[in-house]
Amino acid sequence: MDIEDLRRQMEAAAAAMDFETASRLRDQISVLRGGGDVADTAGLTRQQPGAMGLGTSQQRMTPPPGWVKPKKPDPMTKGRKR
Repeated sequence: MDIEDLRRQMEAAAAAMDFETASRLRDQISVLRGGGDVADTAGLTRQQPGAMGLGTSQQRMTPPPGWVKPKKPDPMTKGRKR
């Protein structure tokens, strides 16, 4: 398949209101334009703005196994000298 075939299929899918197929084909076109081979993009999802931490590919931060949240300091004794 070449890019023009995929583009026609993408436009036909968009005209038929099949936007999931159209987005999958769009991703395949972008992979081909980047010089890569046809890749399986079925398991990929686009990143949602603001849902990710800086410099990570994980959607939610998860603490490491065995991590315990530290105890909050007592506000009545904070900054008090003995």
